[in-house]
Amino acid sequence: MAIHPIDFRYGTPEMKKIWGEENRFAAVVQAEVALAKAEADHGMIPEKAADEIVKLAKNASLTRAKEIEDEISHDMMAIVKAVTEVCGESGRWIHYGATSNDILDTATGIQLKESMFLIEGKLRKLLSVLLERATETKTLVCAGRTHGQIGVPTTYGLRFAIWASEVARHIERLEQMRPRVAVGQMTGAVGTQAAMGKSGHEIMVSMMAYLGLHPVDVSNQIIQRDRYAEYVMFLANVSTTLDKIGVEVRMMQRSEIGEMEEAFGKKQVGSSTMPHKRNPIKSEQVCGLARIVRAMVEPALMNNTLWDERDLTNSSCERVTFPESSILTDHILNLMIGVISGLKLNEDNIRKNLNILNGVNMAESVMIELTKRGMDRQEAHEIIRMSSMTALELHRPLAAILAENPGVSKYLTFEEIEELLLPDNYIGTAISQVESLAEKLTPFVL
Repeated sequence: MAIHPIDFRYGTPEMKKIWGEENRFAAVVQAEVALAKAEADHGMIPEKAADEIVKLAKNASLTRAKEIEDEISHDMMAIVKAVTEVCGESGRWIHYGATSNDILDTATGIQLKESMFLIEGKLRKLLSVLLERATETKTLVCAGRTHGQIGVPTTYGLRFAIWASEVARHIERLEQMRPRVAVGQMTGAVGTQAAMGKSGHEIMVSMMAYLGLHPVDVSNQIIQRDRYAEYVMFLANVSTTLDKIGVEVRMMQRSEIGEMEEAFGKKQVGSSTMPHKRNPIKSEQVCGLARIVRAMVEPALMNNTLWDERDLTNSSCERVTFPESSILTDHILNLMIGVISGLKLNEDNIRKNLNILNGVNMAESVMIELTKRGMDRQEAHEIIRMSSMTALELHRPLAAILAENPGVSKYLTFEEIEELLLPDNYIGTAISQVESLAEKLTPFVL
């Protein structure tokens, strides 16, 4: 019986596979095999035994390991016994010199490496889609808003570009943190490598080379959890970017704004009682699940404060935090790629909202021009401020109010005022910023 929504509602098959029981078991066995190979390389166990372990360990089964765990109540030792059973005489060398977390944490490193590979691919896809939309809308002028109020114009291209730039920074962060997170260890019961003898460090380096992981520099019984906290905080940061985009889509899809709209299927139903509804449900799901990912940060940080060389408080916690944060981040990345790809822009409403204030939102451009032509900047600000308040109160065009002001008409004709109040004339370097960013970030999508 499925209980958790990840089992039946959220998550991609590829990320669920990484954090599933079978792959976890396979990663543990992979770590044990790599250990045997490394120990043979350094003369710690016979080469023939390592060869046999490489050949036979793949026959071990999760089912058998679970049967043993039911008897002995120790998950790692159950796997050791299950692998030992299928490796014949050479099974006596399985787990030689290791403690449980040498293998378990190294297996986690394998899973994190696979997880980061998937996340990176989807970040690059999202970046590609955002750059496409930015380029496509680089000249689409719209109302900028601050504090929820309409301000001077911007472009939709610049909005998409800002999101693209943020996603590119996440790709950079992922590349930077990979060697700190995709790590493994072989340091023994308390980190001294005593059971490995003088070749302990070399054996660990060889083992991690087989697995494509970075070895720790120093450790105790476990890999230190600041590494894993960084990974979870990275996922929370990515999820918050997606949350931010989702909030904007939802805001712009409000009926009274109506500038953006999520793609809506031909047979899609928006409400069980209001047949007309077209709700931004995908963006809402992104925003909701981002809250869960962010909630994983505190336990991830607390997992780093363990007793002495270790205790067990992190273990049960990580069985939840790793899969949930990874699967949900991957899921909402997938959702947002679809939302941005299918996003519809209503250019009529964009233009209507741009002009809804009868030029008042363009007041800054007149103030700047008056200052250029000789008026004191503070005086210009006050004149334009008072004129804007009057225009709003009387529901009159700002151009008409300004033309009646002697201080303004001394410097500007009515025609010049109207020209200054045209939104399309006041977008500064928005277009070139988008073009420059697209050129800079295109290599990130390859």
